[in-house]
Amino acid sequence: MDKPLEGIRILDLSRILAGPWCSQHLADLGAEVIKVEHPERGDDTRGWGPPYPEGCKDAAYFMCANRGKRSVGVDIAHPEGQAVIRELVSTCDVVLENFKVGGLKRYGLDYQSLKEIKPDLIYCSITGFGQSGPYANRAGYDFLLQGMGGLMSITGHPDGAEGGGPVKVGVAVVDLFTGMYAATSILSALIGRGRTGEGTWIDISLLDVQVSMLANQAQNYLASGDSPGRLGNSHPNIVPYQAFASSDGHIILAVGNDLQFQRFCDVADVPLLASDERFSTNRKRVQNRDLLVPQLERLIRTKPSAFWLRALEKQGVPCGPINSIEQVFEDPQVRHREMQMKVSHPDSGRLSLVTSPVRFDNQKLTADQPPPGLGQHTREVLDELFPEEGYLDTLRSKGVVR
Repeated sequence: MDKPLEGIRILDLSRILAGPWCSQHLADLGAEVIKVEHPERGDDTRGWGPPYPEGCKDAAYFMCANRGKRSVGVDIAHPEGQAVIRELVSTCDVVLENFKVGGLKRYGLDYQSLKEIKPDLIYCSITGFGQSGPYANRAGYDFLLQGMGGLMSITGHPDGAEGGGPVKVGVAVVDLFTGMYAATSILSALIGRGRTGEGTWIDISLLDVQVSMLANQAQNYLASGDSPGRLGNSHPNIVPYQAFASSDGHIILAVGNDLQFQRFCDVADVPLLASDERFSTNRKRVQNRDLLVPQLERLIRTKPSAFWLRALEKQGVPCGPINSIEQVFEDPQVRHREMQMKVSHPDSGRLSLVTSPVRFDNQKLTADQPPPGLGQHTREVLDELFPEEGYLDTLRSKGVVR
């Protein structure tokens, strides 16, 4: 199928996760993504292992965020490397970068400089704290921002409970959210340019994204003046909505409304619990959480997980297991949706990757090219711009390109 971003060219100067996650999504949607890397070191995540897929020189971490791109090795600290980048910019629709504030200005690769080359350029900057403010010059990392931005204050068990204390999310969720905010912003800017003919400079910060993704927890604070705390696996606004121990493991019970609670009580053979004035509505269940949850814990512990999952699903009560990642990829729904793909790779032969979750007209929008080797596409990309015989070889001999 024709992909929606075919014909759009992205010059990706970013590395690590937030920027590459953004550009990978755009590559899945059909954009041509040219990933610019240092000719010797490349993207830092190439070395963030083990594990390394069998036969590969690059870490699994790098593989998760760079499918479908072409890698060009250019030293942007070298004047001739900067000239190469400027030539590339003249052919691109979007520049994506995640350098520190002002980091690219000294190379003449900032928005104002590149706008002179391409007036309708869309330029997206991802930083830890934004282009302005007292923290603008600080470096920002996901773990740091999960703490500073409040996420860790609501993640983990309460102080005083067994295992209590702040906990980070198991993946770099601030980076991932930032990447998706950046992608949707770039797409919006492309639509806007199509209407006005003008480019724009997009300023996205990890801290801003983290604050925005506090969602209901932030609004809970703004509405009440009370800072939410850590509730372990419980939900601040819905009860019961948490993990429970069964007789042989754990299940997740996610009761979203009063009818579902009634159905749960029928399955658990305690119908009077649903009509108890203290628990008859979600509002009352939240208010009387400390009375209700211990009763549910005792009930659910009496039977194995398989009983609860089978019986509750039959009655339309949302529930599920707590799977390991191995179990996730064995799950029949995940298999049916083909969330794992295999692509040809020059080092490993066949490489397993996670696919994009996006589908248009029942067709997956996933780039079918593997993550690139460092500088794998330097010559084929730059030959288009510098056809003079021997020029690229001269740059390579100087260490400007790979």
